[in-house]
Amino acid sequence: MTDKSNQIQHITYDRADLRPRLLHIGFGAFAKAHTLVFHDEMLRHVEGNWGVVVARLNSGADELTELDHADCIYSVGEMSDTDLLLREVGAVVKTLHPMRDGVSALLSQISSPELAVITLTITEKGYCLSGDHLDLEHPGIDRDLRSSSRPTTSIGVIVEGLRLRQEAGLGGVTVLSCDNLPSNGHLCRRAILEFSRKIDPALHSWIETNCRFPCSMVDRITPAMTEASFDRLENALGRPDPNGILCEPFRQWVIEDSFASERPAWDLAGAEFVTDVAPFEEMKLRLLNGTHSFLAYLGALAGKETIADCMADPVFLTAARKLMLDEQVPTLEVPEGVEVSRYADSLINRFSNTALHHKTTQIASDGSQKLPQRLLDSIRRHLETGHPWPLSALAVAGWMLYCRGVSEAGDPLPVNDPLAGQYADFAADSDGPDYVRKMLSLSPVFGRDFPGSPAFADAVQGAFERLRKDGVLKTLSATL
Repeated sequence: MTDKSNQIQHITYDRADLRPRLLHIGFGAFAKAHTLVFHDEMLRHVEGNWGVVVARLNSGADELTELDHADCIYSVGEMSDTDLLLREVGAVVKTLHPMRDGVSALLSQISSPELAVITLTITEKGYCLSGDHLDLEHPGIDRDLRSSSRPTTSIGVIVEGLRLRQEAGLGGVTVLSCDNLPSNGHLCRRAILEFSRKIDPALHSWIETNCRFPCSMVDRITPAMTEASFDRLENALGRPDPNGILCEPFRQWVIEDSFASERPAWDLAGAEFVTDVAPFEEMKLRLLNGTHSFLAYLGALAGKETIADCMADPVFLTAARKLMLDEQVPTLEVPEGVEVSRYADSLINRFSNTALHHKTTQIASDGSQKLPQRLLDSIRRHLETGHPWPLSALAVAGWMLYCRGVSEAGDPLPVNDPLAGQYADFAADSDGPDYVRKMLSLSPVFGRDFPGSPAFADAVQGAFERLRKDGVLKTLSATL
């Protein structure tokens, strides 16, 4: 791979002009590579003062301190098979962490008159949902409701910060979810309003009237950084950057045009403001994320370390494209102007990027929270219409087999999931049909309708048995 290290996009705007107008909660790899890159690109196109304060609530205080030591500047490397294009990102003006700075510093930032937008990358777990509603039995939510002035969850922090804005006579803000959740803005709004209603009905009414919660669809493949990744970045930069991140060149951001006040001009950086995000969101969740999960579970079982390794195998490549076009596309309302076969081909090309080293086991994490949106919603549609879904059945069965924690070769597989303890219990005392039945009983994953559907249970059971008997590659080949 050739490092074009001379292609470094240095900061072109005056950072001294930046003010803390946007707060990002959940500042990790994806935010660095996606949200902040769009923001940085915007600042290169227009004079403005849209500085960003970044925060994390749980782990990562030392990482934020490391960023402070670098004057809040970090590098992003966009990798393709042959090139590495580097960019300096200078949009961050301050970092916050409650364990380091105290929660009051974070609340003060939300209640600052300058703040206009809060963006979130807190993963599915951060919204503390049970189904489509706030989980009032969640330990963090229960604790925050009993002690709302000292919140620990993202939802509790935002609501208390908004309460302080109301108390100070300030206007509302826009809270913009950038997580891979369907209808993420609606779910974020519901969690915040349901929490605030428990605290103070007047606050609930103020938030409902003055704040906005637009939906958004985000897309950029950003593998976890490894020692090799940091070495590669250091070689290209000529110096180490412990805050840097590597990602693919592609990036997309589709945002519902609903803001409480002034909105950042992210469209200058390529973002799309639309009236309805849902068609874009569903297309991405099912074609990209659903296929990613399909490849992650079946690929890891077959000994494929990365998504690119899967794409180098003709059986996996053909299966991935067939899943997209034959089983996912028929369940979608395709956005106007999008040619789905071309979109599928672009995804195959992105998956084939050997520079990314996007591990199958990384994508396989938190399957209990990802499967419903990525695969089960499509299957539900197929059950209603009678459309065949053999590859989707293999994806669900592959997830169940992966959750046993052992590959076909007998190697251990990491099972990182909120329900991992239950999976381990099921695997310890059951196998075959009994194990599948127990996995199907997990209502957080399958809800109430799937366990009662013989057509669903029989298809998954059959797929599971074929994978156990014949292995992944032989089963996939027979299905194509």
